[in-house]
Amino acid sequence: MRLTYYGHASFAVETGGKVLLFDPFISPNPAAKGIDVETLPCDYLLLSHGHGDHVADAPAIAQRTGATVIASAEVAGWMEGKGAATAVGMNHGGKKAFDFGTVKCVNAVHSSGLPDGSYGGNPMGFVITTPERSFYYSGDTALTLDMQLIPRWAKLDLAILCIGDHFTMGFDDAVEAAHMAGAPRVVGVHYDTFPPIQIDTVAARKAFSDAGIELLLPAIGESIDV
Repeated sequence: MRLTYYGHASFAVETGGKVLLFDPFISPNPAAKGIDVETLPCDYLLLSHGHGDHVADAPAIAQRTGATVIASAEVAGWMEGKGAATAVGMNHGGKKAFDFGTVKCVNAVHSSGLPDGSYGGNPMGFVITTPERSFYYSGDTALTLDMQLIPRWAKLDLAILCIGDHFTMGFDDAVEAAHMAGAPRVVGVHYDTFPPIQIDTVAARKAFSDAGIELLLPAIGESIDV
């Protein structure tokens, strides 16, 4: 399974011949200016919540690629209104099988207004199980004891966790999230994009290392095998 980081909380996972793209905030992000959003492949577009720094490029990508959108019912409906051909609306606790594997929607403690001010439903994370790997994407969230439930649903190979603090959990809380979720490796996202979420990456690496967890911080545009 290959993961490519596109900055902020945007990344793609290639598995089973499909490309899963998460929370695309690329064209408005100066740090991702080297990424051509017009050429990104996408078979499934997963949106954790409705904030603009997670859905900015979603309508254009869905229209261009015909990708299946997976999101809360409210965000899925909004995407259909923006021209998405296929949108699967889900909600917390729901699980659905797709041709790459299964998606289970899990709790995230955050907010979820859409860019036009409409209601974005509840924010969520995703536990994704494929024949290759199982992984958890937290979306934007605070640390929550609900993360202790994740090992009941999947034995994780990887977690993609927000680490930037201020709007979400910081890296210290993300260490605890990884412990609760049972993740031996973590890809950190949602950090350094804006001044409030700039972090000390040396301290972040040490916090995870001291806890016996590997923290991966790929550069924007970098692909890693996970």
